[in-house]
Amino acid sequence: MCKCSCSWNFTADRLLLPVLLFLLRLKPAHGYELIQKLAQLDLLEGEVDPATVYRNLRRMEQEALVVSSWEATGTGPARRKYTLTSRGEELLDECMLAVRRQKEKLEKFIRLYENECRPDLQGGESCLPQG
Repeated sequence: MCKCSCSWNFTADRLLLPVLLFLLRLKPAHGYELIQKLAQLDLLEGEVDPATVYRNLRRMEQEALVVSSWEATGTGPARRKYTLTSRGEELLDECMLAVRRQKEKLEKFIRLYENECRPDLQGGESCLPQG
């Protein structure tokens, strides 16, 4: 997490869909399991609101990216289990291409910043205002 005053980050809104698709490609899961995995992976800034996860899962089902079925457990209430569809797998592949392109742009920005605005990191003068 960024410890500076800059508040820009990859919010859950931007990466939640591809991360959910990825987790469901690994294995079908219940919403609660997905929420736990999201917290463990620490790929998103801040905590993910469970309501946001379930809202996304419903939307993903409406768009035929996932299918769900009710699964009864021995001790608790029935839960929905979500499974990725072939359409969801295709979208995940497309999302990965977009993430890779964004990564390349971010790396280019970092190089530009380090080379042009922070040559002091390499022994030169900085273009950043002093004082």
